[in-house]
Amino acid sequence: MPKRITVTRESNTGRNERFHDNFTGADMTRNQFVNQIKQGNYENYHVRNINGVPTPVSNPDKTRNNNLG
Repeated sequence: MPKRITVTRESNTGRNERFHDNFTGADMTRNQFVNQIKQGNYENYHVRNINGVPTPVSNPDKTRNNNLG
């Protein structure tokens, strides 16, 4: 099964900035994806505050192929 979200752009520091939903075809900025996660639309992801910036992360599990990046 393909992973739900693919990172399509990173900043110079490596922060994930743009995302693509492989199931719906939606392209999102980091802020849009954070808002979608907070609304409960992506149950396998959560938001972590990294250096003061809300950052989407995949929920930990045994599988590496569904991690963001």
